[in-house]
Amino acid sequence: MRLHRNLVFATIDSLHLIFNEGKQADKVLKNTLKLDKRWGSRDRGFIAETTYDIVRWKRLYAEIADVNEPFDRTNLFRLFTVWATLRGIKIPDWPQFESTPTRRIKGRFDELSKIRKIRESIPDWLDEVGSKELGKKWDKELAALNQLAPVVLRVNTLKSNVLEVKNQLADLDVETTAAKGVPNALVLKERSNVFTTDAFKNGWFEVQDANSQKVAIMLDAKPGQRIIDACAGAGGKSLHIAEMMENKGQLISLDIYESKLKELKRRAKRNGAFNIETRVIDTTKVIKKLHGTADKVLIDAPCSGLGVLKRNPDTKWKMQPDFLDRIRTLQQQLLRDYSKMVKEDGEFMYATCSILPSENELQVKEFLASEEGATFEIKKENKVSPSATGFDGFYMALMKRKKK
Repeated sequence: MRLHRNLVFATIDSLHLIFNEGKQADKVLKNTLKLDKRWGSRDRGFIAETTYDIVRWKRLYAEIADVNEPFDRTNLFRLFTVWATLRGIKIPDWPQFESTPTRRIKGRFDELSKIRKIRESIPDWLDEVGSKELGKKWDKELAALNQLAPVVLRVNTLKSNVLEVKNQLADLDVETTAAKGVPNALVLKERSNVFTTDAFKNGWFEVQDANSQKVAIMLDAKPGQRIIDACAGAGGKSLHIAEMMENKGQLISLDIYESKLKELKRRAKRNGAFNIETRVIDTTKVIKKLHGTADKVLIDAPCSGLGVLKRNPDTKWKMQPDFLDRIRTLQQQLLRDYSKMVKEDGEFMYATCSILPSENELQVKEFLASEEGATFEIKKENKVSPSATGFDGFYMALMKRKKK
């Protein structure tokens, strides 16, 4: 592979914004990739994948390159050199690479790979938390979370079907395979920008991880029900629920961020999902008005996001130890407050994209032991492991309100 100056420089600029200015990787890349209209899909792919790779392996590469944060431009080029050398890419004789000792890189890599927290490139405190909560399983999960995330589609049956989407994409040389146990999921064999296809623009599919799709499947929404998605965000799961309801009944999508709900409305229009009503949680009255009104309530709770690290590798560098304590307190509060929206004999689902028991089954156990949770019992529970499935890590628990 021959390195092109403008692509390497765009990668270095992106890394500076992510590492030194604390910007979100996905947003940085969204802006970077718009900078030069002459870049083709391969050029954009190089910038995005190289940037994400260096973000993912920041600690390992920094140890090999012997550099510390904040990274100046010379340090960023040293990180890039480590990335390129480990992939067998020849370093060009540009002035920026003059001070990078490439000979020692592979030896340092072998030496440092013996230490888990450096090999898997994770902060000390997070490695300790994972090891404490998951024991021997942590090694496998951590290795899986450092793999590149597959691109998975969820076919929107309001507008199309699996065979139609599969054939439409095959005509564009985009090959897909089924995902076991997830009926309307298609996994791309190779990464491709599916957002430019007519099938996407016409609302035939959304991009959504296979394990994420299992949340709405377990909720098992039915046409004609009244369902509340209490932490809807930009609406990936709301759209899936609306599709399962066949546009019949009422789906109320709640969130504290109006901007996210606007994005949900835009996506719903493209999907042909017309039974969604969005409401901003700007006061506690919004929840109180809905007490005892829903057949089913979903809390896709805010969490550490550890289960989706392969998709958002910069999360591990931005998260601080006290964040976990704060998020667990919030999760418990949401369980107690939002469960009140469930009717008698209705169902209540708690889900996270975390793999930590302290955010998952232990939260549900604590809720069921509380005054608010005493009227519920567990109906189903599913812990979805990245190492076992190759997809994101999720937890989901479906509870039923007992009859008085």
